[in-house]
Amino acid sequence: MTYKETAKKLVDYRNQIAALREKMREAQAAIEPEPVNEYALASARGPVSLADLFGDKDTLFIIHNMGQSCPYCTLWADGFNGVYAHLSNRAAFVVSSPDTPDKQRAFAESRGWKFPMVSHAGTSFAEDMGYRRNGGWMPGVSVFNRQGDKIFRVSDTTFEPGDAFCTVWHFFDLIPEGAAGWQPKYKYAG
Repeated sequence: MTYKETAKKLVDYRNQIAALREKMREAQAAIEPEPVNEYALASARGPVSLADLFGDKDTLFIIHNMGQSCPYCTLWADGFNGVYAHLSNRAAFVVSSPDTPDKQRAFAESRGWKFPMVSHAGTSFAEDMGYRRNGGWMPGVSVFNRQGDKIFRVSDTTFEPGDAFCTVWHFFDLIPEGAAGWQPKYKYAG
């Protein structure tokens, strides 16, 4: 297939994806919020409640991160760091992992991360949200809405290579052979 024929086909696919995303937004807007209990989490500044994480916002993104032992979660977090100012202008944004606050702080400093982090270690938060399965952690995001003194989950989704939450995969999709077995690392030579 010629370059122009392929490019035209790809434009058509991208338009189909855009139409599907619009349907997803419509479904999201119609969702019945799920009531969520309060949780006591840990931060570098001490104990913090789920409600505290909202700050002055009514919407809260919590990233379910597997911690510093996962290079994929680190890849996602590196990307979130670049858009944190934009996201936090619209909604509160926090990364949660099972690592202790001291481990989180040291790792965040080594990566130059700007976003706040909390530890859910010793709580059922990740499991209750569906991000701990068969004894292992799962990456993803939950979105919460605060209405008065009540908290509701209004959305969530898991993360995986190729998802819409990490631009690296989409750039690789523009290469004819794709990612070609590439995997993220904490550091790259050169």
